[in-house]
Amino acid sequence: MPMIDTPSPNFDERSLPISLLVLHYTGMPDAASAINWLANPESKVSAHYVVTEDGQIIHMVDEEKRAWHAGRSHWRGIDDVNSASIGIEIVNPGHEWGYRPFPETQMSALVPLIHDIVQRRKITRGNIVGHSDIAPARKRDPGELFPWGQLARLRLALPRPTKNLMDPHWSDGGFMLALERFGYDIAEPQAAVVAFQRRFRPELIDGIIDGECRAILLALLLPKPMGDD
Repeated sequence: MPMIDTPSPNFDERSLPISLLVLHYTGMPDAASAINWLANPESKVSAHYVVTEDGQIIHMVDEEKRAWHAGRSHWRGIDDVNSASIGIEIVNPGHEWGYRPFPETQMSALVPLIHDIVQRRKITRGNIVGHSDIAPARKRDPGELFPWGQLARLRLALPRPTKNLMDPHWSDGGFMLALERFGYDIAEPQAAVVAFQRRFRPELIDGIIDGECRAILLALLLPKPMGDD
């Protein structure tokens, strides 16, 4: 697929095999600002790819190298997420600059890129995550407007469970243990609940553990999540 090479100096060597794909939004006023920042040695941040709103793919760090996109984060027992992941920044102003839906031209470029990466790297659907999933206390991206369902229908993300949902009536502590088992860092419990809702129940992000949240999480922990894919 066509790409524009804009190398970033912000990378180092991996210490883990690649097993994760992390999706971000840029959270800056425009694409040029974001790309310039990711390429600036003073920023100490980078990503392997950037996808613009008009569908351009910018290649910034070689996949074999450890880009600096995840920061302090955790997923399914992995603390050095940068070493284990490929990071894609999706151009969007984000919550601070006028968060808006991701246009179809952008998704039409993002989907084949994700498909190519996960096929080559054998990344499982459960390890295709958002920045807020791996850093719930710090991050909100790619946010509640990101079309995870579109990726799930293409088997490029876990689906939101929708069928035969059953509330297991866990205590709040039981829910948190299940959320940790699923993969989240639960050091800040409410932040972890909000991140879970942002990903799997985006129409109501209130940080409250309710029957719907419990039922969705239970279904996700089953061997085959029942969703809309």
